[in-house]
Amino acid sequence: MAGKTPRQMALVAFLQAQNCSMYVGSWRNPASAMDFTSPEYYQRIARTLEEGKFDMAFFDDRLAMPDIYGDSFRETVAHGVRAVKMDPSAVLMAMAMATSRLGLGATYSTTYYEPYHVARLFATLDLMCKGRVAWNVVTSLNDSEAANFGRKGHLEHDLRYDRADEFMEVVMGHWDSWRDDCMILDRATDRFADPDKVQRIDHEGRFFSSRGPLTVPRSEQGHPVVLQAGQSGRGMQFAGRWAELIFTVYPSFEAGKKQYQTLRSAIANAGRDPDTVKIAPECKIIVAESESLAQEQREMVASTSRTIDSLTLLCEVLNVDFSKRPYELPFTDEELAAVSWQSLRDRVIATSGKKNPSVRDFVEASGRGTVREGPLFVGTPTQVADQMEAWFDSACDGFVLSATKVPGSFDDITRMVVPELQRRGLFRKEYEHSTLRGNLGLPRPNAGDWRAGAFATRPSEQKIA
Repeated sequence: MAGKTPRQMALVAFLQAQNCSMYVGSWRNPASAMDFTSPEYYQRIARTLEEGKFDMAFFDDRLAMPDIYGDSFRETVAHGVRAVKMDPSAVLMAMAMATSRLGLGATYSTTYYEPYHVARLFATLDLMCKGRVAWNVVTSLNDSEAANFGRKGHLEHDLRYDRADEFMEVVMGHWDSWRDDCMILDRATDRFADPDKVQRIDHEGRFFSSRGPLTVPRSEQGHPVVLQAGQSGRGMQFAGRWAELIFTVYPSFEAGKKQYQTLRSAIANAGRDPDTVKIAPECKIIVAESESLAQEQREMVASTSRTIDSLTLLCEVLNVDFSKRPYELPFTDEELAAVSWQSLRDRVIATSGKKNPSVRDFVEASGRGTVREGPLFVGTPTQVADQMEAWFDSACDGFVLSATKVPGSFDDITRMVVPELQRRGLFRKEYEHSTLRGNLGLPRPNAGDWRAGAFATRPSEQKIA
């Protein structure tokens, strides 16, 4: 009897269609390229990632420039604090044209877009990429985003997720519009498709109404892979119901082991099999031929961060203007309850050990805008792979890798870390499938599966795309 296939690590590149990576200081690194408004910039990254057999690259996004600190965008523009933000779906297509196997994902908000628009856009992208697309679902939390869309403020935390749940029901319903075998394409009988296998959704709900049917047939992978990054209790509940790949942030290895089990429980509580969902924490890798060279690089990378990066980015996600507040003054319980990003607030409280942290505590405990934000694996290829393997064994199914220099971080990982992971049998040597879903080892959904709970079926009982 053939042996069981070894569990394989998922590798995802975390990208931004902007002037820097998630680490703002990356644009200041002498090794970073500066042609980030050109298609060639993203195509170079895409080819490198495909050479490294990465599962996917996906784009984070926010729909406003950080401008809450000092009630101005001037510091953002002056210091390049994620000042440029292009539409990731267009950039995704530039990368798709340079690759044939690399999965590609883009962020679109359930707060400011309409379900029909998102369903049509991503279904079309998936066809044009031959089944390689993912949608990163976010519930926008920033007041500046609200202002750009004519709103006075963002929705309350749990209400955003209530709206997002219904948004997903509408999108998934539209993706069910066409059955896989509905096309006939018979010129002789003038039969294009079977109308009995195309349906409306006729949705009428609390937040949305949408008739359908969607005008885009299903793709090779059924429908785009769904990513989500819920961290709070309500966010985990949402991710447990909908996500096929959960992007998460672990403050430490020990905390990650607990959070991994919590997320798997949320998936099971939603009636789904946790083994059909990938959970991947964000991390940064600084790798070099020797430990001393890696540590030198780490010091250089750390030197590119600025305090203004932390302040600007914290204000952006908390919707609080730190410029008007004494640096050491603790926040009140009421002020803490009102912040937008609850999981970040909770992480700062836990890390600082203070029930009522100050601005200083938020800056220092969060690591926001610094190389300290999130796990950082530093060392030789062997040392980095050792750390990744330890996490993979008990805390995750793969990693979402952020860059400290672009495209250099991905070049280094592909050249040095991937071969070591392959040598250990932890990562593929070649792509085995044509679709993103197939390469992730996710089941191909049939139309209506999400309603019937078929995602709870064991992977071995489902067709891999």
